[in-house]
Amino acid sequence: MKRNQIILAVVGLLLLGLLIYTFSSEEEVQRDLKAQAFRADFEEVVVSTGELMALNSEEIRGPDGMRRYGLYNIKIADLVPEGSYVEEGDVVAKLDKTDLSTRLNSVFTELEKARSQYTQTKLDTALQLRQERSNLESLEFDLKQKKVELKQSKYEPPATIQRIKLNLEKLRQSLRQAKENYQIIQEQSEAKMQEAAANLTQQRRKYEALQKLEKAFTIRAPKPGMVIYYREWDGEKRKAGSNISPWNPSVATLPDLSVMQSKTYINEVDIRKVKEDQKVRLGLDALPDAKLTGTVSSVANVGEKREGYDSKVFEVVIRVDQSDSTYRPGMTTSNEIVVNQLKDKLQVPLEAVFTQHDTTFVYTTGTVGTFKKEVRLGASNDRFAVIKAGLEKGATVYLNQPAGADKMKLEPLPSASKE
Repeated sequence: MKRNQIILAVVGLLLLGLLIYTFSSEEEVQRDLKAQAFRADFEEVVVSTGELMALNSEEIRGPDGMRRYGLYNIKIADLVPEGSYVEEGDVVAKLDKTDLSTRLNSVFTELEKARSQYTQTKLDTALQLRQERSNLESLEFDLKQKKVELKQSKYEPPATIQRIKLNLEKLRQSLRQAKENYQIIQEQSEAKMQEAAANLTQQRRKYEALQKLEKAFTIRAPKPGMVIYYREWDGEKRKAGSNISPWNPSVATLPDLSVMQSKTYINEVDIRKVKEDQKVRLGLDALPDAKLTGTVSSVANVGEKREGYDSKVFEVVIRVDQSDSTYRPGMTTSNEIVVNQLKDKLQVPLEAVFTQHDTTFVYTTGTVGTFKKEVRLGASNDRFAVIKAGLEKGATVYLNQPAGADKMKLEPLPSASKE
């Protein structure tokens, strides 16, 4: 029994020793991560992630004239899959016609009302003018009779003749008044007919325009190309179920894939380094073997707050030198904007540089041990930092804190080197 306990105790001690050795070995390996200061040409780059898009594209838009008929938010009922290749005239999207159908029914009712009003006005004016013409004919007949009566009364007493003359004059006045009234009524009738006809024409045109608008709710491609969904100001893409408005009726775009660009956003710290015409190296996440080059074509002057960024960012557009049928708008790009190039500069890996209380330093080895030395930095990129003072070429530096680093005293730079 005791023998088994002794064996177990020995095994436990061996395992404990192995664990201590393993951890101490890992710690020792970690402490021994070193590199050497070297001289070489240096590139300062600003790294960002962007999105590939066409430099030029043609928008596929919803119909014009929606606002005229009170149609402000129209839903996209159907939309072809993004990336589909379409020919000119192919259906790209269909809009929901619910509100339009309601408007069509309302205008059709108004059109039928205008037709009925036009017909009724036409009948009323015809009847009224016929009555007035009959009245004129009756007065003219009475006037003729009075003239005959006057001729036959030459042997009548003067009083009788005078009475007939007065009646004849009265008929003449009535006839003149009736003719004037007829002229006024005729003009009024023409005005009423013109108004009714104008209203009918207006309602007919409105209805025909709505019918034309209804056809435009089926949106077709203006030319051949690949359909890319329109991206709204907040970055969201239009899709089935999205709304379009008269102020922004865009549904999709047909990009020209012969010239591509990458749109990216640079933080407010690095944007001061980025200028137009700077060279850029680009990669595509979807095509790891693709190595592209480009040039900064525009840099925004005003920053903006965007989702996913802690601070304000500035839009930067990079024109891509290459084009290929496999490159698609919307692909994610990795961008390295070369903002500075320096010849023959002393450099160390970025991991070798430490900062404490606004003092920059490195851990370096010498003939008698390890030292904590202050250095003066120049430019840096995502891999290396330029050393302006404090180190020499070939100096060995630690990539992490060595053992006993917390007890080391900082060796400051000479005053002249700090300037």
